[in-house]
Amino acid sequence: MSHREPVRPIQPEQQDEPTIGRLVADASRDISALVQSEIALAKSELVVSAKAGGVGAALFAVAGFIGLLVIILVSIAFAFLLSMTGLHPAWCFLIVAGAYVLLAAVLVLVGVRLMKKIRAPQKTIATAKQIPAALKGQHQGTDATRR
Repeated sequence: MSHREPVRPIQPEQQDEPTIGRLVADASRDISALVQSEIALAKSELVVSAKAGGVGAALFAVAGFIGLLVIILVSIAFAFLLSMTGLHPAWCFLIVAGAYVLLAAVLVLVGVRLMKKIRAPQKTIATAKQIPAALKGQHQGTDATRR
């Protein structure tokens, strides 16, 4: 007969404190899993938003086309309304077209005036020029840029 030692259950070695390497590996794995799950969530939300945005843009395009048709029909109706005054229909349509030309000219003039008011963001440019020096630890304390 062979002499056998009593069988003891295998117990994992218990460590009171995990090593720094183990903690870093666990943290790295957890952060990686968190980032991957956040990216997956963002993708799913963007897909839903993109679909809704696409449908919304299509509806705006259809509404714009219908609005254009309405403008054409109202213009024709206004021209025929003018013809009820006794003017020849050709003159009535020319009057409506002339009104649109005047409206377009006014809109162009207003647009040009507004475009001339565009200026560079002076305060932002001045502040942005200070960023590299601030990152280097230098402070520029001019009053002109603090306004």
